[in-house]
Amino acid sequence: MKLKGIAAVFFSPTGNTRKAVVEIADVIAHREGIAVREIDFTLPRAREEVRKFEAGELVIFGTPVYAGRIPNKILPAVQTLFEGNGALAVPVVTFGNRSFDNALIELRIELEQHGFHTVAGAAFVAEHVFSNKLAAGRPDEKDLELIRRFAGDVAEKIKGLEEGPLDGMAEIPAPAAVKGIEPVPAYYRPLQEDGSPANFLKAKPKTSDSCNDCGICARVCPMGSISPEDYRTVTGICIKCQACVKSCPVHAKFFDDPVMLSHTRMLEQHYERPAENKVFL
Repeated sequence: MKLKGIAAVFFSPTGNTRKAVVEIADVIAHREGIAVREIDFTLPRAREEVRKFEAGELVIFGTPVYAGRIPNKILPAVQTLFEGNGALAVPVVTFGNRSFDNALIELRIELEQHGFHTVAGAAFVAEHVFSNKLAAGRPDEKDLELIRRFAGDVAEKIKGLEEGPLDGMAEIPAPAAVKGIEPVPAYYRPLQEDGSPANFLKAKPKTSDSCNDCGICARVCPMGSISPEDYRTVTGICIKCQACVKSCPVHAKFFDDPVMLSHTRMLEQHYERPAENKVFL
């Protein structure tokens, strides 16, 4: 079938999910001779309207993996702000070298339940936001090569779909067969170095004296939780996405919660091996 539009949709606090999703969309768009529409719902103001798609469009939809699933504070946005109306979709998740667990199948389920027809799926390794020892620099050029090949395979699969009166297709494709457990189980339970549970839900970023009050941290916080009047104050929920830490030009933001740091060391001890990307067509 012939695509009439393509959208790159993503929640991406540190940019890695956007990198993978846009690369896929760009490759397919170039082959089809159409433009890519980017929909970034990372910031709160971008989660205030419903986005509607239609049959004949392809949506590359991505989120990072938090505790083995779609980030729990972002799941409601995925469930309520996007209407497929027969559009094709490719769920994509990025994970920090441990595992993507059930995030990909969860995203596929949500897309299917909201009017999309999934035709493929993928989980790509990205540098862990807690530690640059885990998948440092990924997705790297080798990963991007695989991402481009995957995009080409997706384009070929869509091209092979027979056109017809049913949502622009002769037959609706079966949901993409991705790895995961259905129904989706509970979130992964973080552990400390000694194997005990790691509960750091209340951890929030601290600010060193090197802060120059540039305000970038407040502007990039996906939850809008850093006070625009006092950048050292976190007024709301922190999802530990590290957007403020990664974007600070003077490296003034940091986490010092001992349980969170213990969990990070556990990950570094057990998951430093290079994880593999997984694609499903």
